[in-house]
Amino acid sequence: MSLIDLLRMSSSNLRRRKLRTFLTVLGVVIGTASIVVMVSLGLGMQEAMYKQIEEYGGLTTISVYSTGNEMGYSLLGGEEQQSGDEIKYITDDVIKQFSAIEHVKAVEPILEAQALLLKGKYESWATLTGMSPAALLEQKIKMIPGSELPDEKTGELKLLFGNGILTDFYPKNGGGGYYETGELPDIDLLKDSLFLILDIDGYYASMGMGSPADGDNVQQEQKPAKKHLVSGCGVVEGGPEDYNQHSYRIYCDLETLKTVLQKEFKGRAIPGQPLNQAGKPFKEIMYSMAQVKVDHMDNVNEVSKMLRGMGYSATSNAEAMESTKKQFAIVQAVLGGIGAISLFVAAIGITNTMMMSIYERTKEIGIIKVLGCSLKNIRQMFLMEAAFIGLLGGVIGNLLSFLMSFGINKVISGEMIMGIEANISYIPLWLVLASLGFAALVGITAGYFPARRAMNLSALQAIRSN
Repeated sequence: MSLIDLLRMSSSNLRRRKLRTFLTVLGVVIGTASIVVMVSLGLGMQEAMYKQIEEYGGLTTISVYSTGNEMGYSLLGGEEQQSGDEIKYITDDVIKQFSAIEHVKAVEPILEAQALLLKGKYESWATLTGMSPAALLEQKIKMIPGSELPDEKTGELKLLFGNGILTDFYPKNGGGGYYETGELPDIDLLKDSLFLILDIDGYYASMGMGSPADGDNVQQEQKPAKKHLVSGCGVVEGGPEDYNQHSYRIYCDLETLKTVLQKEFKGRAIPGQPLNQAGKPFKEIMYSMAQVKVDHMDNVNEVSKMLRGMGYSATSNAEAMESTKKQFAIVQAVLGGIGAISLFVAAIGITNTMMMSIYERTKEIGIIKVLGCSLKNIRQMFLMEAAFIGLLGGVIGNLLSFLMSFGINKVISGEMIMGIEANISYIPLWLVLASLGFAALVGITAGYFPARRAMNLSALQAIRSN
């Protein structure tokens, strides 16, 4: 018997019992859709995590911080160096050392400075993040129309505001901010000029009060702090409550920030900068951190070990991703297992359908045996029927899973769960192909024992049966 004949007989037998075939296929449809949708939820969360990591520097970026060998954390907070502690600061010379490490293709220093922003009756504490134009461009920041990145050539301290910065402004004389009143201050960060205070202690001292951060220990006779008139060059895209990694950051050009700080605090300690053992400021500015770009993800661990060996604290997304992958693998296995229960039930349905088909077609099996049909052909015919049920159910189940995935992504966004714009359900091509193959395999497996039973039937007894 040829393959065409087998296919024709198998399809004819399934069409002959339409309702039973439909119900059996429906079980496979539900099982396949359950598995695909369940696994797609795990894959969606994984893809969202990958996207979030990509926005935070990707898998080839290492964040390096100054450390003390014994204390093990950043000391860029104005503390004096304690005797016996070997403190490693990040300077321009250190940046050159990082750049010379094998597999390192770029190193970008970052400097953070505390500041106070004033506009009319409002004020806001802020942290300025100084980065080079190349480093800012690498961030791929989405901005509102009319925005641009800070330019080092202007010599002015231009600020790129996060979309959530306005929520940090509060009335000077007391009163609630945005999260208390639900109203944003009447400030256009892209068009309005603001006063920037870098010498916060001097500012509060000139007003006859201590800094809220340091209590009342500031001398009242301190020189009044300079008010820098600054303007925004851009605003990050998004509403006040749309969170992203740039929402509450204020970016500026690194070299311009260094120049402004050194000029204003000439001969004095710059707030946030470390002091030497004599309690005096260093001649050069120490960076808050550095971002080290590695040529390939496979070399990240090696470079991280070298940086730690130099006495610095180094962390990377690639290292964190290893444990995250294991967690997602467990989640996907659990979700897939839940969906597999439905397909297991469908397999029982296929077995039942095939067994019933044998009882109903006993005489037919006996006749084709007498006519010379081989046992192999009989087995193939029943396995084809079972495989066809599984494959058809798999195809329809995948179509249903795409509809369900679309509905899930419409109702529940990745931003609601993970704080990032992404689909919570993601169905890749390999999952579709794997589910089709698995559904067909389940059908064949479920039809194996009925097929063997059909092979073992006595031709003479089969013909005599009613």
